[in-house]
Amino acid sequence: METVRLARHGEIAIATIDNPPVNALGQALRANLARVIAEAGSDPAVAAIVIAAAGRAFIAGADISEFGKPPVAPFLPDLLDAIESCPKPIVAAIQGVALGGGLEVALACHGRVASASASLGLPEIKLGLIPGAGGTQRLPRLIGAARAFPMMLSGEPVAAGKALDLRLVDEVADGDVAAAAVALARTLATRGAPKRLRDRTERLTLPDREAFEALAADATKKFGDMPNAMALIEAVRAVFMLPFAEGLAVERALFATLLADPRSKALRHVFFAEREIARVPGIGAEVKPRPIARAAVIGAGTMGGGIAMCFANAGIPVTLIEQEQAQIDNGMNRVAAIYEMSVTRGSLTPEKRDQRLALITPTVGLDAAADADVVIEAAFEEMGVKQQIFSALDAIAKPGAILASNTSYLDVPT
Repeated sequence: METVRLARHGEIAIATIDNPPVNALGQALRANLARVIAEAGSDPAVAAIVIAAAGRAFIAGADISEFGKPPVAPFLPDLLDAIESCPKPIVAAIQGVALGGGLEVALACHGRVASASASLGLPEIKLGLIPGAGGTQRLPRLIGAARAFPMMLSGEPVAAGKALDLRLVDEVADGDVAAAAVALARTLATRGAPKRLRDRTERLTLPDREAFEALAADATKKFGDMPNAMALIEAVRAVFMLPFAEGLAVERALFATLLADPRSKALRHVFFAEREIARVPGIGAEVKPRPIARAAVIGAGTMGGGIAMCFANAGIPVTLIEQEQAQIDNGMNRVAAIYEMSVTRGSLTPEKRDQRLALITPTVGLDAAADADVVIEAAFEEMGVKQQIFSALDAIAKPGAILASNTSYLDVPT
């Protein structure tokens, strides 16, 4: 399949990636993109190149079907070197998501234009890894280590507006992102040979180093037992201490070590399992999920409160039900304390805490489950208690409501 199409817009060559559903960086795409860049780069009629993408994503990252398999050339670092070393300026037209290797492709380009809906990030930390194709070396050179490190440590993507504030992108396009990228490419073509990001050091100042080291010290206190977090610190520190090629070698060695680490393997297993479990045999895309406007949880103990929090965290209003006021008060106090702990740790803002607490309505009596689309029983581990609750719910719950039970060891008949 032709995963990259080459077209001309005057003196600008446009390489359009088309590898549905998310333009993952599989071997065929890497090979075709390398070929197209070499072809356009050697064409005397081409002044600059734009890398664009079809579909809703720029590049969503690596091809997960290649995980765990021997790598096949061309390797991503070699492709990025070809992009960055192209004698003609290359501009990334980023629509949708640019994640992992997708953002690393954009970083190798000489300019970046994002759509207003774009989202950019390096989420490798969530798989027990660090960026492995130059992300730890190029991103600090572009936006400074003190800004790049937290972005990679969290693994969370940033929206287009934030990316512009960080100077991660040169422009956010109001309309056609490819057209805006062509305009930027024309401008860059008038400035002579493009400057490679690997050669830039103006962001790597002493204040930036000091700010990074403070963040690294804090991360070491919080995540010192996480090898990927410690590897990320070492890789980013190399930006200040080593030439680009040597820093890249450090990054790659750390990445290879993490790839073999059992904790990373476990996180990657979870990554695949979460995607596999969503594919239920016999249920295709034509089957749409039932809307859940409101939930109810019966039992405000540890499990019931935790289930109610899951609904609130997902933005779904939930009624938390107990038999007596003292029980529901204790349950809500426990929920509030857990949220407060998250605020103290810095993983939740006070505003988000208040929003989530507001979604949980504590009440006494099963009748409050009458308007719920899903009702989850989380009472004592006694079959008689559960049978009594479900008998009552049969008369209370609205038609079509989903009734579910939470149990640790009882065999609930269906």
